[in-house]
Amino acid sequence: MIQSFDLHLPHGISWACRRAAAAEVVDSGGTAAGGPRVMLLHGFPEAAFVWDEVLELLAAAQPTMWAFAPNLRGYPGSSSPPEVEAYRARPLVQDLLAAIDATGGPLDLLVAHDWGGALAWNLAAQHPEKLKHLLILNSPHPATFLRELRHNPAQQAASAYMNFLCRPDAEQLLAANDYARLWPFFGSPVWMTPQIKAAYRAAWSHPAGGLTGPLNYYRASPLRPAMGPADTLHTLELPDRIVTVQVPTTVLWGDKDAALMPSLLDGLAQWVPDLQVQHLSAASHWLVHEQPRTVAQTILRLLPSE
Repeated sequence: MIQSFDLHLPHGISWACRRAAAAEVVDSGGTAAGGPRVMLLHGFPEAAFVWDEVLELLAAAQPTMWAFAPNLRGYPGSSSPPEVEAYRARPLVQDLLAAIDATGGPLDLLVAHDWGGALAWNLAAQHPEKLKHLLILNSPHPATFLRELRHNPAQQAASAYMNFLCRPDAEQLLAANDYARLWPFFGSPVWMTPQIKAAYRAAWSHPAGGLTGPLNYYRASPLRPAMGPADTLHTLELPDRIVTVQVPTTVLWGDKDAALMPSLLDGLAQWVPDLQVQHLSAASHWLVHEQPRTVAQTILRLLPSE
């Protein structure tokens, strides 16, 4: 059974969070007690509910584990500042740091998919003391993403949708005709049950922001295909010292991802020296929905045994 709680952070941001019922919480603020500590971060156009099956599998396998999944800033029930600047990397990483401290200190494992992975790469590079292990699911490291966006026409074409999502009218266009432009992001998946579809629809239509917060992640980021010779992408610099991850890192990669090319993994060890990559040949970008048991088993393998 999944339970919800609000996590109020000291800098004024609040997260709406989900956890499995077997997880132990000391107080309503979300302070963890006992067992391995895991935080799971969602991407776009998702929300924390995508981790529900994984959370339940973890709770059943290791009842003393404390694992939770927040709705990130801008997503349903969480604080949604209106300014695009509020969705830049620095304030988003500040949310992660505050949440880790507010729930008792360093994580045994940070699990992150898509946009959640973008934040996790930053956190692990800049604050390695806050986590013992990083598990990334189909989310490109910023250095390889920058390289591929500059030099790989296939990745440029696959990421072209990002510029569409930055349009000022993107919310209205995506919401039209019952989100007719959003459902194709998923392809035609067998996992898209009526219940899951209803959960997505509820997230996208949430009265406190809907799609604006999620789209502001794209609007605030310089990492998207260049639209002209003056684009920031051409001059953006990511020094090795700010993107090198010394935390032990495991990457699960769905090889059928249509938006993120496998070349994003080429040379990754240059910036992530303690790296293990596991390819999932039958999975796409949406591997959390497609292979929740594989995700849960990987998490359990990376955690200290009871």
